[in-house]
Amino acid sequence: MRVLGIDPGLTRCGWGIVDGRPGARPTAVGVGVIRSSAELDLELRLLELHTQVTALLREHRPDVVAIERVFTQNNKGTATGTAQAAGVAALAAAQADRPVAWHTPSEVKAAISGNGRADKEQVTLMVTRVLGLAAAPKPADAADALALAVCHVWRGPAQTRLRTAALAGGLGAPMASRTLPRWTGVSAR
Repeated sequence: MRVLGIDPGLTRCGWGIVDGRPGARPTAVGVGVIRSSAELDLELRLLELHTQVTALLREHRPDVVAIERVFTQNNKGTATGTAQAAGVAALAAAQADRPVAWHTPSEVKAAISGNGRADKEQVTLMVTRVLGLAAAPKPADAADALALAVCHVWRGPAQTRLRTAALAGGLGAPMASRTLPRWTGVSAR
């Protein structure tokens, strides 16, 4: 499986591409950062991001795009820009007919380091070790994007199977229309 990891941001949007499968050591294919100037109008910055992500999708043909799920931050301006960048990356993936997987920062940190509260240095160190890189990816946005891709390689297939099973069992339906399994004898109605 080939995964394009995206650590969204308006000024610096990290990207990392990894090949791998669960239970095996993944391999880094490429890594970098898409930059845009704060001097540009917002719509031009988003257009540049879309253009660059689209180019990555065409060149590397990933099976899936893993994007960091935006969480509420103290700085609402930063959270808004991050959310806009994530949305543009998801749009580019949809236009390329590639599925998108969303992973929280703590989920990615736990997957790569075993600690959901790992700092940037720990994440970078573990990405370097797990992927067997000669040098640490810089800046941290690039390392975070590789961590997202590794997280999805290791956890994505199992999460997809669980989601599919839940939907097949009616667990994805609204609570009022669900019936609990027969063995309980209890109905959700």
